[in-house]
Amino acid sequence: MRLRCAVIDDYQNVATTVADWSPLDGRVEVVPFTGHFGSEDELAAALADFDIVVTLRERVPFPASLLGRLPRLRLLVASGMRNSVIDLAAARAAGVTVCGTESSSAPPAELTWALLLGLARGIVEEGNSLRAGGPWQSTVGADLEGRRLGLLGLGRIGGRVARVGLAFGMEVRAWSRNLTAERAAEVGVRRASSKEELLAENDFVSVHLALSERTRGLLGAAELALLKPTAYLVNTSRAAIVDQDALLAALREGRIAGAGVDVFDTEPLPAGHPMRTAPRLLATPHLGYVSRANYARYYGQAVEDVLAYLAGEPVRVLG
Repeated sequence: MRLRCAVIDDYQNVATTVADWSPLDGRVEVVPFTGHFGSEDELAAALADFDIVVTLRERVPFPASLLGRLPRLRLLVASGMRNSVIDLAAARAAGVTVCGTESSSAPPAELTWALLLGLARGIVEEGNSLRAGGPWQSTVGADLEGRRLGLLGLGRIGGRVARVGLAFGMEVRAWSRNLTAERAAEVGVRRASSKEELLAENDFVSVHLALSERTRGLLGAAELALLKPTAYLVNTSRAAIVDQDALLAALREGRIAGAGVDVFDTEPLPAGHPMRTAPRLLATPHLGYVSRANYARYYGQAVEDVLAYLAGEPVRVLG
């Protein structure tokens, strides 16, 4: 009997076309799901008859409670090599192998600049006004050249963002708890002495940190209050790093010039959620990793993960 593989949350219905799944023909039945399952009960019912599940990034949590309701599950493949919503210990206890894939740092870095430039030059507001026959030029753009860009995190993505900022003629500074002066010098930026200095002295601040217990809630009301009233905040990393309620309050009260956000506490964002209509906010539906080349890498290596598992030699095992 063939094994069954569910490919879940394939919103754009492209998982089976951006990569070659034919090596699994005759051995594994691949079934894509394009809709989002809104509850654990829905997930458990839909996946009960599958031996393999391919999940995209952190769209779907796999806690111990769900894993315990999937007795046939033997292989869980997640895109990327880090996943905070899969209970790896519970998976091991249930006999489920969890594998990952490589992920490019280019797409999220590019989206960061799309948001930052969109905010600085009022792209959405001006574009909508033009299409609606509104006023010709209603905003005055913020300059990048000669301004300060502060980066919370200078890893693979933060480093890419820094180099673009330098190319725009910006003064770039970075901070994280583990950032060394050597790493900052390697990228060509200045290392800020503290998080507080980075927030208070920069015109644009962008978040590029991994989510951990140390970074969860790193930017709360007190930290956001340090930003200049003319400053912009961009978060394409993880929603939980920035207190969502505190950010909404800062935007509503005009205490910062604006924010660009690609990540949210709940995804997909519910209809009527205040982040959909907040003033001074440019929001996108978690597009950071969503690019054709990245999808081809994710799903192509998912096929490799399945083949390696079937051969008894799993690759890219997480945890």
